[in-house]
This record gives sequence, C-alpha cells and structure tokens, in this order.
Amino acid sequence: MRTITFYETASGQSPVEECLDSLTDQQARKVTWVMRLVEQLQIVPVQYFKKLAGTEHIWEVRVQVGGNIFRILGFMDRDNSVVLTNGFTKKSQKTPQQEIALAEQRRHDYYQRRVTK
Repeated sequence: MRTITFYETASGQSPVEECLDSLTDQQARKVTWVMRLVEQLQIVPVQYFKKLAGTEHIWEVRVQVGGNIFRILGFMDRDNSVVLTNGFTKKSQKTPQQEIALAEQRRHDYYQRRVTK
C-alpha cells in the first residue's frame, strides 16, 4: 500500500505536525483515521484522498469533522509514498492558491534537498 511521511524544512520543522498539534483530540483522531485509509486502501474514496484539480503533482487528504473541513496537501513520491507538506482549515469552496503554491514550493525543496544528500 502507501506510506505517509511529513515534509520537514531544512531546519527540521514539520509544518504538518504543527498543524495536527493545533487540532482538538476529536479532530486529530479523525485526521489520523483518514490517513490510515490513505495508507491501507488500494483505492481510497475521493471523499478522503484525491489529486487536486488544476495541479500536476499535488494531492489532498480530505477530512471533515462536524462543520470543520481540513485539508492536508502533499505529493506522491517513489514507491507509493505520500509526502504531506501543509495543512489548513478550509473555509471556502476553492482551495486557497497560496496553499497550493506552498505545497508546490515544498515539493520542489524536498526534491532539491534529496538530490544533494
């Protein structure tokens, strides 16, 4: 199946972990449950995981807890690995362009640093 890893900045910070730490226990449990689905199911229902329209490489983990909608963006790496780059609370129909740009920038940074190792 898939493995999920969290993007780390050059200084070792994990923006996704910081986002998850800000959630309530109930919200964090639901996000963790959805991430397990992404890891374990060969075909994940699009209500939980899908390629983001209008992008080449960005995928989103989709979580709804009550009236709150959370998105965690990332990209597919080799060997069915999903690298999650940033998370946010979704407040409108469209995913904010700055969040997509941030995911793309972190994807680029990830590959740049991996090549130089």
